[in-house]
Amino acid sequence: MKHAYVVILAGGSGERFWPLSTKGRPKQFISLFGGRPLLSLAVERLQGLVPPERIFIITAERLVEDTAAAAWNVPRVNIIGEPCKRDTAPAIAVACGIVRQRDTEGVVCILTADQLMSDVETFRLTLTDAIKVAARQDAIVTIGIPPTHAATGFGYIETGAALETRTVTLFNKAKRFVEKPDEYTAARYLESERYYWNSGMFIWRTGVMLKALNEHAPDLGRLCEEVTAATSGEETQAVLSRIYPSLRAISIDYAVMEHADNIVMARGQFGWDDVGSWPSVAGHFSADLDGNVIIGCCEQRESQNNIVVSENRLTALIGVRGMVVIHSDNATLICPKERAEEVKKLIRRIAERPDGEKYV
Repeated sequence: MKHAYVVILAGGSGERFWPLSTKGRPKQFISLFGGRPLLSLAVERLQGLVPPERIFIITAERLVEDTAAAAWNVPRVNIIGEPCKRDTAPAIAVACGIVRQRDTEGVVCILTADQLMSDVETFRLTLTDAIKVAARQDAIVTIGIPPTHAATGFGYIETGAALETRTVTLFNKAKRFVEKPDEYTAARYLESERYYWNSGMFIWRTGVMLKALNEHAPDLGRLCEEVTAATSGEETQAVLSRIYPSLRAISIDYAVMEHADNIVMARGQFGWDDVGSWPSVAGHFSADLDGNVIIGCCEQRESQNNIVVSENRLTALIGVRGMVVIHSDNATLICPKERAEEVKKLIRRIAERPDGEKYV
């Protein structure tokens, strides 16, 4: 494991967790789960697997100091700020380049800052096995999650034949990546038992990934090589400031994964959740006798199956059913659970207001 490195992507805005999550305090800094920020939990899960000096975090420039505070044991020089948002593919190209600066034989684990795993020991074992497979094969390794329901909010991976890898974790050939499906298609995927949720976690040797970038996204391959050639953190930031504004915004799925034919998938059996929206929060907290999940201070009467988060104030409900009610210091969200995904559209409208920036 001496060549294993982890890069945590922590540049997301967490729009679906508005109004608790904002540009100034995005989702990875929210302390709803276990009393600590999601980013802190992401770093803690790596204890005993990868030492802090081999953990890097890529975030927005404006969030570097907050990131350093949440991930206090990660060296400050290992926190890289993106000058502008360009989705996951450019960030991953930077990650590959940063590791190649240190170790041309490095195996990079791309993780995210806003996921939860209920079985941390199995997660560590799965990641260890994925590192072993990536170290000895010219393969891009991803981790798929067995679907528990016909989710339309996740991408999917279609699997092929099982692979013999001599590991505890089971691996399959990955046939293709599929974007978020409609309800009918998601139900078919679930029934087939060939499809897994795309967790957004990837593991590869830097040389394997650089080859894929050069083949499928040459502009990002050049970015990776320029970051590799940088000799200091200041030079790395200068490369990003010069190149990033001209890059297209593109996910790693579109840039590489949908085109590559050397992808293998580890089956992730560790209780994964990307807690991507307010309804997903309910599974991590106990409900009262009326099915209400209440975080903070709330008094309810004849109200059932609601999710309430109330910061620094009392929220009172009478005869309310199936609603999401979120109070933060600067805004309040109220909507039916089944429409919680629409919060991203609402944020765009709010941002267009003359005073919109202070709310989002």
